[in-house]
Formats: sequence, structure tokens, C-alpha cells
Amino acid sequence: MSILALSPKEKELLVKLHAKLAYLDSGNLYKYLYPKEDIELTPGEFPATHKIFEDAKVIYSKNNYPKHLEFWAKGSEYQQRLFRAGNRTGKTLAACLEVMYHTTGLYPDDWVGKRFTTCNDWWVVGVAQDTIIKILQPYFLGKVGQFGTGLIPREHIDFASMADVKKADSSVGSFRIKHVNGTYSSIAFKSYEQGWETFQGTAVSVLLDEEPPIEVYREALMRTTTGGNIMILTFTPLKGNSEMIQSWFPDGDVTASGDLGNSKWVTAVGMDDVLHLDKPKIEQILAAYPPFQRTARRYGLPTLEEGAIYPVEESTFVVEPFEIPKHWPRAYGFDVGRNTAAVWLAYDRDSGVIYTYSEMFQVEGLPSSHAQGIQARGKWIKGAIDTAARGRSATDGENLFQNYTDLGLHIQNADKAVESGLYEMLELLCAGRLKVFNTCQQLLKEFGVFTRDRILRTQAESEAKQIELDEPIHIYHQDSWMVN
Repeated sequence: MSILALSPKEKELLVKLHAKLAYLDSGNLYKYLYPKEDIELTPGEFPATHKIFEDAKVIYSKNNYPKHLEFWAKGSEYQQRLFRAGNRTGKTLAACLEVMYHTTGLYPDDWVGKRFTTCNDWWVVGVAQDTIIKILQPYFLGKVGQFGTGLIPREHIDFASMADVKKADSSVGSFRIKHVNGTYSSIAFKSYEQGWETFQGTAVSVLLDEEPPIEVYREALMRTTTGGNIMILTFTPLKGNSEMIQSWFPDGDVTASGDLGNSKWVTAVGMDDVLHLDKPKIEQILAAYPPFQRTARRYGLPTLEEGAIYPVEESTFVVEPFEIPKHWPRAYGFDVGRNTAAVWLAYDRDSGVIYTYSEMFQVEGLPSSHAQGIQARGKWIKGAIDTAARGRSATDGENLFQNYTDLGLHIQNADKAVESGLYEMLELLCAGRLKVFNTCQQLLKEFGVFTRDRILRTQAESEAKQIELDEPIHIYHQDSWMVN
């Protein structure tokens, strides 16, 4: 029968039925995510009208997302999993969907990941309260006023636990979810800005969305160590070689993925690994960011910390070692303390390029061992030392200088003009006139955490407390001395 043959009352009933079906569909969003077969979207109809599928024409099947499937599957083996990924790769959505499976018990038929046999409690944590209201809360619940249109099916939400949430900018502190066995799970939203102290408490599972401060991570991890709880982390590493990154990749290989030991698993996904981002879209997204952030945002690899002194990709200045010609001038910069370090530079007069070709890093060594390590690179090479650093008095500095001179070092006091040295190094790096041998691993490790805030903070602490700067930033100071 043609719709034209229907009576006005029958047409009205048909419209209401269509609206009712659309309403029911909107409360079961999860059924459209990672389907077994591709789903062609019809503009103006659900699920094309949902924000998650904005601008999409097709919902691609789960088989097109092998990395996401891997991440879920490893939950059955690993207590901590990190989804280290580029922007717009679906990392947060994948993590939130997994939490929905756990809290409701609505696991897919082919689910091989972690399974909770009954209700379970979660902390879902974002950077700030604003992030929770705009991203994480809508993922699970939908917008305020449209609760039940997020990942958690409408019939599984205990609306009584959210009775006070009425305004569009309201946040849900916590709410209950009905598990398929009739018990109730819970989700509580928290933020990093609340401080690590607020992460003390009972045993729960935890989702940390975006890179957390190390103190928050450690405290949250403690909550997951009993009761079969787990931790899920998802972030694009925009803070360089941070303490968080170092805790996961202690050997310095930040490109590592898979089994990292200690029940840690890393799944790495870049923009080029997901079907919903084509090359023009990727280029459009990356064009909005400065060049030094694009590697992290595209491939999910830690590069430069926000506020980096030297916003230059390592690939532009790191080179393979070669034998330094004998006629090239050489010098070294030397910084003494509990952690004592030195770097050696050679200057190619013909090209105007400076090469950092060697380094020395000793912890709690004696002056004699420092001198021995320096002289091993060439007794004739002259160096610069900062005798007034680390809160030393003028007398102590003079004694230190004399001590190393007596040990046979050819040294002079460093030009410590911080700003001029930093700017001159940046100019040389950008111009391709300062290179670093890839064997200088300590130097390169510190490159990712060398920021202006870090310098000012450690210098201020030194002046206030008259103690050593234990933060590992001094190798790059030596390069700036030698450039001067």
C-alpha cells in the first residue's frame, strides 16, 4: 500500500511510530558502534544525527579497526592498558565504550577482553571539570536534558541518582547503572585539577582520559590493585618526555608498544591507522597546530613538551656519528653537582655547523673521576665551567675551579647569559647549524623536558633553598654556554 493511500489519522500514527522508533534507537547508541558490517548513514536520520557521527557517511565495521580490537582484547591479560594515540583516532570513545560494557554487562557476543561477572565501580577522570561536562559526561549519558542518548542505554541508567542535574552546564558527580544481573554499577567523574589527594579512597577501576600528572596516576593506580579492578589510560602525549612517559617507558624507547612488563600493555594508533580519517582530513587537522606538535598529534608519539624552549623536531638535527676531522676546533661545557655532566662540541668552519659529538654523565662522582672522563676525550680540549651554580659562594666557586685546574683541566668560567644562549641555540637549530650525534642519549632524553618553566622553577628553588638543582636540565645549559 502506498503511503498516499493512508488516511490523515493513519499518517499521524505512522509519524508517531517513526518518532517512537527513533527515540528507542537513540537510547541504544552503542549498537551502532564497531558493527560487524559497514552501516551506510542516511542524512537527517538516526544515527547520522548523533554528534559522534557528525560528517560521517559510513560507520565502518570493527574489522577496519584492528588496533582498537587489540586494545580491548588485552584487557583479559593486563591490569594496566595505555591507548597512546594521535588525535581523532577514537581512543576516548573506545575506552568509554568498554566502560559501558563493564558497568552494564552488555558485552558483545564476540567479546574476548576483560569481563566483570557482576556490577563494578569506576572513576572516569578528565583534565578539568569543563572537559568532563563537554566530552566525558556526554559520551556516557548524552547532553543534559537528553540523558539516555549516550553510550549507556537509557533503560540501564538510574535517573534517580541524577535528579539534581538540570542545567546545560551542570556536571554529574556520580550516577548508577543497572547491570544485567539486577545489581548496580557506578561511575564517578573526577578531574586532575582536583589534585592527587582526592584520588585516595576505596577500590575502583579507573579510566584516565588524557595524560595525567604523575602523582594522580600513582594514587589512582593504588585504587585498582585489588578486587580485580583495572586501569585504562588514553592520551595523545603532548607533554614530551614527561615523568608520566618515563614511568611507562623507563628505557627511553617512547615508540615501544605491546607488552611492557609489570602487567602493562600499550596500543599505539596514529591518524593514518583509522579508516574514518583520509589524508586530506588529516592534513586539515594538522594545519591547525604548530609544526613541532604534529608528530605527537598524528602518530601519538611523545615529542615536545608544551612550552618547550626548543620547538624543533629531533629528526631535523640528530645525525649519525662520524669521525671528527682533526683540524676542527673543539670545546666542552661542564656542570658540576650531584649529577655532573659535560658535552663536547666541534665546529666545522667551512659549513658553519656545530656538532655536539660526545657527552659525559656521572652521578655522585669524585672530581678525579670527572677529570679522568673529560681528559679521555682529549687532554688538550678546553672547556667552560659554571663555578657559581647550585648556590655556591664565590669562595667555593674559586676553590672548585682551582681543584679542577690542578687535576689538569683547561677551563674557563662560562658565559651564563641564559636568554641569549637559548635564543642563539634556537636560531642555530632552526637554521640547521647545530647538530647532535644520536649517541648522545642523555642529551636527547633531556631535550623533551627542557622548558622555560622548568628552568625558572629549578633556578628559583636553588636560590631560595641554596641547594643543588637535581632536575636534569643542565646538559642543555652547557650547549648554550659553548654556543656563546
